[in-house]
Amino acid sequence: MTREDHFHQIANDLGYRFDGEIKVGGNYASLVEHQNTIYISGQIPRVGDQIVIHGALGADISLESGQLAAKICVMRAVALLLKHLGTLDQIKKILRMTVYVQSAKGFTQQSEVADGASAVLRSIFGDAGIHTRTSVGVLQLPKNAPVEIDLMVSLG
Repeated sequence: MTREDHFHQIANDLGYRFDGEIKVGGNYASLVEHQNTIYISGQIPRVGDQIVIHGALGADISLESGQLAAKICVMRAVALLLKHLGTLDQIKKILRMTVYVQSAKGFTQQSEVADGASAVLRSIFGDAGIHTRTSVGVLQLPKNAPVEIDLMVSLG
């Protein structure tokens, strides 16, 4: 299977489509390419115009829902790459992912939430999807999203 096939299979398994317009929420670019590196702005679990999962981990939603939110966020990022490049074959390596997790007091499983997104990248890109990662617990995120993810990608 190609990288695009893996992407579409994961989208199908999640039950969401990522082929529509991915809107930005302010005066910034969702993606910037500079010297063979692509930087993707933070993505929240929005499909179309709807945030599909809301709330804080450890209070409003479960670890499993947080992992699903992380998968949706990273699928949005990959969708941006696919729209920008026309193919995922130009991607040499996923370099870095930062995962922000809206966390209730005492919630300490930010890394486990991020594992959902890391698994998606590995499934799509194989060894090129193995990346560095930071997961951070935060008090709030835009639109009450439970997760926000940004990426850095190297082009080959």
